[in-house]
Amino acid sequence: MLAKVLTCALVGLDGVLVEVETDIGPGLPAFNVVGLPDTAIQEARERVRAAIRNSGCEFPLRRITVNLAPAVLRKEGPAYDLPIAVGVLRASEQIPEEPLANALFLGELSLDGALRHSTGILPMVVTARQRGLRRVYVPSADANEAALVGGIEVVAVPSLARLVDVLRGDAPAETAVRGWVPPPSGHGAEVVDFADVRGQRHVKRAIEVAAAGAHNVLMAGPPGAGKTLIARALPGILPPLEADEALEVSKIYSVAGLLPRDQPLITRRPFRAPHHTTSHAGLVGGGRLVRPGEVTLAHRGVLFLDELPEFAPSILETLRQPLEDGTITISRASGTMEYPAKAMVVAAMNPCPCGFLGDALKPCVCPEAAITRYARRISGPILDRIDVYVDVPRVEYDKLVEERPAERSACVRERVSAARARQAARFAGTGLLTNAEMGPAEVGVHCRLDQAGRELLRQATAQLNLSARGYHRVLKLARTIADLAACEAIDVAHVAEALQYRPRGHLAGAEN
Repeated sequence: MLAKVLTCALVGLDGVLVEVETDIGPGLPAFNVVGLPDTAIQEARERVRAAIRNSGCEFPLRRITVNLAPAVLRKEGPAYDLPIAVGVLRASEQIPEEPLANALFLGELSLDGALRHSTGILPMVVTARQRGLRRVYVPSADANEAALVGGIEVVAVPSLARLVDVLRGDAPAETAVRGWVPPPSGHGAEVVDFADVRGQRHVKRAIEVAAAGAHNVLMAGPPGAGKTLIARALPGILPPLEADEALEVSKIYSVAGLLPRDQPLITRRPFRAPHHTTSHAGLVGGGRLVRPGEVTLAHRGVLFLDELPEFAPSILETLRQPLEDGTITISRASGTMEYPAKAMVVAAMNPCPCGFLGDALKPCVCPEAAITRYARRISGPILDRIDVYVDVPRVEYDKLVEERPAERSACVRERVSAARARQAARFAGTGLLTNAEMGPAEVGVHCRLDQAGRELLRQATAQLNLSARGYHRVLKLARTIADLAACEAIDVAHVAEALQYRPRGHLAGAEN
């Protein structure tokens, strides 16, 4: 007898429906799975066999053939256990056919028939809803994650035995609450508050401007000046994720297997800080089983690259596409996948190998050639994609012991949120959320200057040798500064401040 059960495969962050066809016919006992399965799916034969027997059902001692269609799509992972088991039970007429219609089955089986947590549940359920399915059966451990998707019935399944009873009508289905939303996480105590950063008023201003428009930042200064502390304080001034953004980020973490069980909806903007020894695949994604990299895990949040020149130049160059387009395309023999990568990149570096170039107290001991080589580890195209460059000098003693309270992150976050709200209203219906995402067409519409602003930018373009990309990034930054000031028009003061954040000194030489 032939049975058909629906499940789902992941291609990047998107799901693709897979039909599990199970045929039981005469012949010597055999259990074959075809349709480009990986090793985990091949091993599912033993898990399914043991789970069926240990769930009080009969495993047919006949010739069983399971086909995963479409056969041209490579299937990976153990989430096919449950649909294969359901297919075997239906083909052997141990469960009725009616409950299988318009339903999706997902989950990994243990040998005793219990269902284990599976990765990628969220995008799979989204696909099921988009394809018009009415019901999805998922492991109980993943029910809250699946219930984030409204418009589809989510049935929590603790074990195969329980599922058999539900499909036979002998037990009620345990339906997860639709549209389940966890309580907002807010900004936890582990986030560094801006009030904890002593001095560095101009650096805080630059970070506030960058946060308001999601602009990329490069901080340069001696060791111990506070670059890492400021970067870790940045998430505290960012507004929480909107509903659509939260679902988008949660899908990424679901595919990567990093979604917390107790809070499957991520409401705080991600902060990722990979070490400089990270690999190419670790930063931008890839590997044998293609998975999102750090730049995608930081989507809609912050990607912090500490000690930027210590990253291998070949790895830094892979950031060109995500810094410019907000996406990363990974091509492999098995196909091409595109991951979102609209992260705010915040980098920190020393001004020279010893770290004390330009320091007021400690002299630099680096030869000029070493300083030049150090700066050139960051290529001009990468620097040209950074909107805000700011020097972070040594903090003076008087600032360290100052008792006057500094402005807290909550106050800065209010201004940043107000500026982003203006941008959201401006870009409504365009798919853009922040000024940093604007292309040349949007810059031409929303970043018009008066005569004084145009003249200042004309002179700066010649003196700073700005590229076309650098010119547009100055305009986008000026637009953000105007939004922070609640100004509809960009005036010359906004342009002047934006120009202050262009690379200078030896880094300006590297850019050119």
